Amino acid sequence: MSIQPEPKVLFGCKEIETAVSRLAAEIRGDYHDKHPVLIGVLKGAFVFLADLVRLLDFPLEVEFIMLASYGKGQASSGNVKVIQELGSNILGRHVLIIEDIVDSGLTTTFLLDYLWKKKPTSLKLCAMLDKPSRRRTPVNIDYLGFTISDKFIVGYGIDWGEKFRNLPNICFVEAED
Repeated sequence: MSIQPEPKVLFGCKEIETAVSRLAAEIRGDYHDKHPVLIGVLKGAFVFLADLVRLLDFPLEVEFIMLASYGKGQASSGNVKVIQELGSNILGRHVLIIEDIVDSGLTTTFLLDYLWKKKPTSLKLCAMLDKPSRRRTPVNIDYLGFTISDKFIVGYGIDWGEKFRNLPNICFVEAED
């Protein structure tokens, strides 16, 4: 399958900025006195996390974890593995996962189970995008930017085979017939 040369804008910069501001306000209300650890899921969530943390005006720490389940395709393989571990201990900490998109739910469920084993005080999920039509396992998203239909998303940090991460908008690509 090949893609059309130009990804199509689903959410523009202003819509993204509004969503990130709304999420930051919700998170400030819940975490202002908790000194949380925000864990960005690499690589897709790095742009979202960068925008979000600049709007949080309380003490926090940032960590990253890298998981793999997609490879070069458009669908999760269902086989999730940790590529890069956390750099610090989250035992007894309030943890907020920052994710780009929740699709099948397999990767997110793996990550939640993996992090709960490290015994944080609390563990919540913030996702920019949710694609419930593809869900294979239930996932509770505590802070959500947008719910989307079954489109293949790129831009705003999200890639397809390492392409399109640098697009400022959240876009979708379509397979040619």
